[in-house]
Amino acid sequence: MELNKLIDHTYLKAFGEKDVIVKLCEEAKEYGFKSVCVNPCNIPLAKELLKGSDCLVCTVIGFPLGQNTTETKVFETEDAIKKGAQEIDMVINVAKLKDKDYDYVYNEIKKIKNVCKSLVLKVIIETCYLTKEEIVEACKISVKAGADFVKTSTGFGTGNATVENVELMYKTVGNDAKVKASGGISNKEDALNMTKAGASRIGTSKGVEIVK
Repeated sequence: MELNKLIDHTYLKAFGEKDVIVKLCEEAKEYGFKSVCVNPCNIPLAKELLKGSDCLVCTVIGFPLGQNTTETKVFETEDAIKKGAQEIDMVINVAKLKDKDYDYVYNEIKKIKNVCKSLVLKVIIETCYLTKEEIVEACKISVKAGADFVKTSTGFGTGNATVENVELMYKTVGNDAKVKASGGISNKEDALNMTKAGASRIGTSKGVEIVK
């Protein structure tokens, strides 16, 4: 297994100044990471820096709370793709899920997937706020709506990815989607434990440390 090819090399903090994004992209090319995951305002710069490489540009939608309106998330996705994003990581509306307004959650994911078309859509369900039953429900809804991945965490919540939750998500989606583990994965042991649990993508800001 080439661990580097599973890593979304990530920088989503508020201080993503130009030199930070340049360094992120240079590292991604050097170590052969799957993608860089950046805030939407940094898509054009990342696209330019990664030109000619195999590394993809990934961005986040409705990040980090997921509480934007569906219309805003749809526009944000359209704009991101227009600017060069090749993968989309969207945050669900956790409150709507906990209210059991499953139609709302489904329709939002479906509308965003319709914009993504063949581009990969990862749905961040923010496991730290969910019960086991809610994690299962979120995964089922995501699959039904056409998501390509379910993702554990934003990294901005009250908890990070756990092996237990990754295993549950993997068991729930089966062959219908993949699992991305993200949040708090800072070394090779963490990353390998997540892949053993079923993750086929790792979101981390510690990609270099992991592969070294």
